[in-house]
Amino acid sequence: MNAPQTVDYRTDPSRYKHWKLSFDGAIATLSADFDENGGLAPGYKLKLNSYDLGVDIELNDALNRIRFEHPEVRTVIITSAKDKVFCSGANIYMLGTSSHGWKVNFCKFTNETRNGLEDSSRYSGLKFLAAVNGACAGGGYELALACDEIILVDDRSSAVSLPEVPLLGVLPGTGGLTRVTDKRHVRHDLADIFCTTTEGVRGKKAKDWRLVDEIAKPAVFAQTVRQRALELAEKSDRPAAAKGVILTPLARTEGPDSLTYTNVRVEIDRARRIATFTVSAPTSPVQADISSIEAAGAGWYPLALARELEDAILCMRTNELDIGTWLLRTEGDAAAVLAMDAALTGHKDHWLVRETIGYLRRTFSRLDVSSRSLFALIDEGSCFAGTFFELSLACDRSYQLALPDAADKAPSITVSDANFGFYPMVTGQTRLGRRFYDEASALDAVRARAGQPLDADAALSLGLITANPDDIDWADEIRIALEERSAMSPDALTGMEANLRFNGPENMFTRVFGRLTAWQNWIFQRPNAVGEKGALKVFGKGDRAQFDWNRV
Repeated sequence: MNAPQTVDYRTDPSRYKHWKLSFDGAIATLSADFDENGGLAPGYKLKLNSYDLGVDIELNDALNRIRFEHPEVRTVIITSAKDKVFCSGANIYMLGTSSHGWKVNFCKFTNETRNGLEDSSRYSGLKFLAAVNGACAGGGYELALACDEIILVDDRSSAVSLPEVPLLGVLPGTGGLTRVTDKRHVRHDLADIFCTTTEGVRGKKAKDWRLVDEIAKPAVFAQTVRQRALELAEKSDRPAAAKGVILTPLARTEGPDSLTYTNVRVEIDRARRIATFTVSAPTSPVQADISSIEAAGAGWYPLALARELEDAILCMRTNELDIGTWLLRTEGDAAAVLAMDAALTGHKDHWLVRETIGYLRRTFSRLDVSSRSLFALIDEGSCFAGTFFELSLACDRSYQLALPDAADKAPSITVSDANFGFYPMVTGQTRLGRRFYDEASALDAVRARAGQPLDADAALSLGLITANPDDIDWADEIRIALEERSAMSPDALTGMEANLRFNGPENMFTRVFGRLTAWQNWIFQRPNAVGEKGALKVFGKGDRAQFDWNRV
């Protein structure tokens, strides 16, 4: 596939090619009507509501529009505007002609988008109902699986299926196997049949096997879906009368080696394969009362920061594959960051503040699953406090400059209440909890120093940083660490980092990403899938796949 030179994750409903978004009181409807000729790159057609990255970029944007611009919405119905087809999954020809890196990044983003549905259901009271009104295969069924409930039309032809193994020689790429077992509790022998049956399962059997929650005849399907959507809405506390916040276009200036936003900038050192992300603290007081917060809208600093940081992460992850190490830095006044945290804490139950915390939470989680080495550099001018300290906690290592002869100028870090629960990882653990394996003594020692600026020696003694070089050793120690990292195999580093970052309890989300990183990553490179006669390559050509029968 001739992938686009760069991918832009910014869009808005006026530019959608694939989704129709409508609103009716507490219910929003997202209808899949994918434009066959609207693929992100040439070489394939999005037939039968099959999708590519461009479709999911729109879906991610639509979900944020619902979250922020329509607080009255309590249930989102995801359905199809096409006859007899809900979604046939990821476009096979796109996958068959894509590079390995493109396929993996595509799967990662679609995983995050689907995880975002479950995140909003858990934390924000936004419920999702899949109204499967036609054939639903592969990634289409995985989208339905991410919803709270699934209703399937019982028309004797519509079925749900995960045909990747028998048809393509690969696995479902966005959590299908895991959600079938961990979420829907489909018995494992029935799941085995389901995942090796190309035609899928329909009607009463689909319900009996727990593949769907309900079935409905065509004559009553729309009525059944609406009634259930209203019942799900009753479980939500999203406000019916609140005024939404318009997500205005995100401003970004691009240079040959940089991305610049209002509060975030990225500088790329191509020779060293390093990118430096610098996050700037508020330069004016963050609005702290609800009326001012609502009036600020998308310009409210925490919301603006979440949008900019997310876009920077996604742009760098997709468009700069050779940049293997990301350095995270901050600049500005730590007191301004802590004042922002106070506003978030004081109004955490208000719908807009809750959604903003959720946006930050999901954005930090994108760092966790980015296949890049992450180092935090805490030096002069830094403000790793509270929410900003979460950036350091997400890193593989953190270095804090010690200035023993100028203690008044020494950079500090500050832990706030935000670090103890606002931004849990997908494991459900806080990053502090992950760091200390939830050991009470270590966490209590940190909590006792919350709100206090900690210099490098204090931070090291509490276990909050990796090392505390002084001003004499700082430059050399950082240089050596980065040179060593750049000399190592990116493949081995990706696997190592993914294992070490998720050292806490396993859950459905860690298994989804773990299986993507390990099994699917491996299978996507095997000749049985992508060789000249591999199943993914010959699909639709009338040829039979040729397999290497060695089982390893």
